[in-house]
Amino acid sequence: MKTLLERMKQNMELKGFSSRTQKSYHSYVKQFEQHYKRSSEYLGNPEIKDFLEFLIKEKQASSSGVNQAYSALKFLYETTLDRKWVMKKIPRVKREKKLPIVLDREEVQKLFAVIRNLKHCCILMITYSAGLRISETARLKITDIDSKRMLMKVRGKGAKERYTLLSKVALETLRDYWKYYRPSEWLFPGNPSSKPISTSSIQRIFKKAKQQAGITKTASPHTLRHSFATHLLEAGVDLHHVQLLLGHRSPKTTTIYLHVKRKDLARIVSPLDLPIQ
Repeated sequence: MKTLLERMKQNMELKGFSSRTQKSYHSYVKQFEQHYKRSSEYLGNPEIKDFLEFLIKEKQASSSGVNQAYSALKFLYETTLDRKWVMKKIPRVKREKKLPIVLDREEVQKLFAVIRNLKHCCILMITYSAGLRISETARLKITDIDSKRMLMKVRGKGAKERYTLLSKVALETLRDYWKYYRPSEWLFPGNPSSKPISTSSIQRIFKKAKQQAGITKTASPHTLRHSFATHLLEAGVDLHHVQLLLGHRSPKTTTIYLHVKRKDLARIVSPLDLPIQ
């Protein structure tokens, strides 16, 4: 007989959740049960609301963290325990709307210029030039590179596949990388080589390059994806195509990059600088 958490894990696997989402959901449900020292089967709406409030007030969790806990418990009760989840009874916390950090094109080039390791340079170059999440970069295979059509096949969130751009500059660097490393299955193998590189390794690569390049912005590898989208919009690419390249379900998700377009903002003159008629 499987435990509740084992049944939940099975349901998440059947739904095709990523290992990262599975770990996160499992962690929050475990915290929930430890908080009350009882199984979720014997807890209900009042306990869920109190736990979410505890995360906000006592743990001072971010809105995204609280929403992740909300989603984990919603999945547990709706899917695994087959109970109704009434939104009015358990409201979701409003997410903070923060504008993404973006590197300008000069900063991106400076980042690549300081990297001496060819593999590391390739990883960050592909991430930026194709607008990838680092989990997508990590799971690229040799067969995903279509040099004839100048496209790359990407495995995105929820096991959804899409095609995105293959940069000419990135392709030349990739060819040099392939000649030297000769990867067999994964484009960027980890250790052992039968597995892809870990996302934590990519984070370390970016952090080191950022420090060497003297970039002081609060940037992460995901900043390269934000920069890709913003730079395309500044170059005149329409929002719909940027949405497709990023793999966003809704155009609303992509519109956030309209707020960080420097090109349009640069055309607007401050009222303090306007001449008096």
